[in-house]
Amino acid sequence: MRDVAVIIPTLRRPDSLERALRSVFVQTGSLHRVAAVVIADNDPQGSAAVLIERLRGEAPVPLTYVHAPVPGVATARNVGLSATDAPLIAFLDDDEAASSGWLAALLDAQGQTGADVVFGPIRGRVPADTGWTTTYLERFFGRDGPRETGLTDDIHGCGNSLMVRATALPGDAPFDVAMNETGGEDDRLFTALSARGGRFGWAADAWADEFAPPHRATLNYALTRAFAYGQSPTQMAADRRDWPGVVKWMLVGLAQTGVWGALSLASALLRRPDRAQTYDRCARGLGKVFWTKKFEPKLYGAAMLGRPEA
Repeated sequence: MRDVAVIIPTLRRPDSLERALRSVFVQTGSLHRVAAVVIADNDPQGSAAVLIERLRGEAPVPLTYVHAPVPGVATARNVGLSATDAPLIAFLDDDEAASSGWLAALLDAQGQTGADVVFGPIRGRVPADTGWTTTYLERFFGRDGPRETGLTDDIHGCGNSLMVRATALPGDAPFDVAMNETGGEDDRLFTALSARGGRFGWAADAWADEFAPPHRATLNYALTRAFAYGQSPTQMAADRRDWPGVVKWMLVGLAQTGVWGALSLASALLRRPDRAQTYDRCARGLGKVFWTKKFEPKLYGAAMLGRPEA
């Protein structure tokens, strides 16, 4: 029964895309359920097409190439979904590589929990020259969770996840394209699902590695993303027109900024080895305060096209 599609959005990362694809090719105990691996190429020039044609002959499952020429992470995910009617959708990012039992673990966890969305753990991998920030960056690009598979109240990003299409991905374009350049399209989707009574699961054995390229494996990039993550709860409250909630989250952000800002200053003066984590918490607090579109960092989509490896 081929009831699952693996969707990999990609933007000008041929080497890491090939690594991601080859990690899917060697899955154990699950390939018989894969209807297709869908590659949603978000490069306006369609640069991934050559790689996909080269790999077709050795792929143990069908490869579906679709072009999503309008740059943006939400657009790429929506176009990938339009290319398959599989009832189960697994998302793997093009900078990730799945462990050999990844998909089987996600499928087992979904069957065990009945969750609408299941997340798996991620090991962050960064270049060797990141110095004192290495531990922080590995944690930042990684994902931790419970040691046991089961239901969870925690919501994570789309990378390394399995979703029940009928309940988790409503409509033809469930990801909000307004988030194309800022990210957060998955937060918005999952917040709406939670409001509908959706359930989330954790697959403790569904490991993937995420490889941060050199231009992302920096403290500046990580703190910019931490600021964007911090914006999310205030923005979600504003989307619901929950103005008391907006005020609440801004006050939380002010308190976090005050506490973690002071600790950040002390940590910097003392050059504590764990100071990057303190900076991260301060950045998330600031995001809750400065949450409007004027302050949204552009991290995806057209903002990435100028880089040799987006």
